[in-house]
Amino acid sequence: MKKILSLTMAAAMAVSLAACGSTGSSSAATDDTTTSVATSEAGDATAEGASTIGGIAQVCDVGTIDDESFNQGCWDAVEAYGEANGIDVNYYLPPDDPSDEDRQSMIRQAVSDGYDTVVCVGYLYGSSIDWAAAEYPDVNFIGVDITAGDINAEGNIPSNVYCITFKEEQAGYLAGYAAVKDGFTNLGFLGGQAVPAVIRYGYGFVQGADAAAAELGTNISINYWYGNQFFGDANITAKMESWYQGGTEVVFACGGGIYTSAVEAAVKYDGKVIGVDVDQRYVGDKGVADGAYSYNPFLTSAMKGLGVAVTDALDHITAGTWDTIAGTNGNYGLEEGDYVGLPTEEASWGFTTFTQDEYTALLEKIRSGEITVDNSSDAATTPTTSEFTTVDYQQ
Repeated sequence: MKKILSLTMAAAMAVSLAACGSTGSSSAATDDTTTSVATSEAGDATAEGASTIGGIAQVCDVGTIDDESFNQGCWDAVEAYGEANGIDVNYYLPPDDPSDEDRQSMIRQAVSDGYDTVVCVGYLYGSSIDWAAAEYPDVNFIGVDITAGDINAEGNIPSNVYCITFKEEQAGYLAGYAAVKDGFTNLGFLGGQAVPAVIRYGYGFVQGADAAAAELGTNISINYWYGNQFFGDANITAKMESWYQGGTEVVFACGGGIYTSAVEAAVKYDGKVIGVDVDQRYVGDKGVADGAYSYNPFLTSAMKGLGVAVTDALDHITAGTWDTIAGTNGNYGLEEGDYVGLPTEEASWGFTTFTQDEYTALLEKIRSGEITVDNSSDAATTPTTSEFTTVDYQQ
């Protein structure tokens, strides 16, 4: 599986490098819903004692394990951690349009298969993780994009659960601000489902674009729409084609595999795309290499440190410090470190006039609190914008 070279994988890659001296071997097994990558011997990373993790399972969000976005960003970290530490790892994919019963079934299967650490990916696992924490008190659960409110009405996080959330609004702000400062005036936001993380990305994007427009005194317009799914299809591609044909220059495609429709439309009309969660520039490079695209359409990507945060949680388990984070919610943003941002590698910097010095200055303004980004995830309460910005919220 191709590893994503981005902020999201920095910690996981470091873990992989630590295991270069390992003599562990690997094997793979596949059925209709799972793939297992196991190492038969522990590597040097566990030299001070046996790992306290018997096995790590990831139960996935809707989509595929190689979605080049959310599922894969987490799985790459889990897989790297297993390879580095001689730990058996496995993933479980849900059926299309899964129910809570389906999610519980995947967790039940993972525990039955012997995994004592389960990474639940996506906020829809909230109620299922509440059930699972009580059903399996000796299993450690890591909930990515899950808050206390998603778990139960009381807002209580069970003592064997650690929740990981991100300040997506900050990443969205950075992307919107940078795009407008780079000269784009007709923008689009294509969301997957209107779930909290996607909403925060989108509303941050609007706020950042508006701030740049106000600074420049330039009028901008933003098309804004949720496709209500996390994959691209002919209907969404047609919608995106209508945007680009109508003058949209760049679309922030935010929702797993839904980016494929934005890219397909963009390359027909010489448009640009902003990726999400991980640095998706390599997707465009691969398309060019394969002859699918005449150019790389990715301007940048609004990233969050999925792999870094998951790896940090797993480190707490193996270090015996799980009890210091269990029962809490780690909310990761710029104040906590470089947990959100845009890719700054030369190959991924698609801007022509917006500079990295300007980007660094913007980061520090958010980190210091000089710039505050509204983190609302209420779909019915849209951001307030200046006279320079017109947003068309489409149904």
